Amino acid sequence: MIPAIPLAAVLLDLDGTLLDTAPDLARALNTLREQQRLAPLAFELIRPQVSNGASAVVRIGFPEADAPQFERLRARFLELYRAQLVVETRLFPGFDEVLSQLEAHRVPWGVVTNKPRWLTEPLLQQLGLFERAGCVLSGDSLPVRKPDPLPLLTAARQLNVEPARCLYLGDALRDMQAARAANMVALGASFGYIGAHDEVHDWPVTAWIDQPLELLAWVGLRRIAPLHAPHAGA
Repeated sequence: MIPAIPLAAVLLDLDGTLLDTAPDLARALNTLREQQRLAPLAFELIRPQVSNGASAVVRIGFPEADAPQFERLRARFLELYRAQLVVETRLFPGFDEVLSQLEAHRVPWGVVTNKPRWLTEPLLQQLGLFERAGCVLSGDSLPVRKPDPLPLLTAARQLNVEPARCLYLGDALRDMQAARAANMVALGASFGYIGAHDEVHDWPVTAWIDQPLELLAWVGLRRIAPLHAPHAGA
């Protein structure tokens, strides 16, 4: 499935794809539940909802909340999350090397997320990624967001790469729909926040990858061998 002519740019979803943000979002939700005198929820219950945004996470924590109460809870949840954006949030394992390789070979990369700008940009800045990205489009950067293809098409234009020569990696159906509608290679991140009930066999993926390093082959790169061989007996 990997094209004979390597792709020229990499675009990435944020939560559940580039960054493992679930621990910090789960902590914010359970802090909110504690403030409401409720017991914490298991991390495994929260994690699959993270790619679906703040509303989905809050709904898991407060399924019975009516509309006015829900909006108050959602606002408080976002306050708690914004105050501690990067406590446990990290790049998914392998992405350090992926980004370094892309940059070393001058393959542009960028982020296209539905997360709002007021969370996206501070998050990337705190991790030292914002200035490295060739483009960053948030959920409110344009009048529409994924699954509409416009954010991905805009990102390709900002990187000065034809959409057909871009790949988009994501962990949600809307990511794959947007990528296909933009005529990009749609890679599914099986390591992301995919729930047991997600019908992934129906997603319009080009291919699945099980770890970030696998995307290097799609842009004609491969993992560099260690600089020093291990000592005998190591």
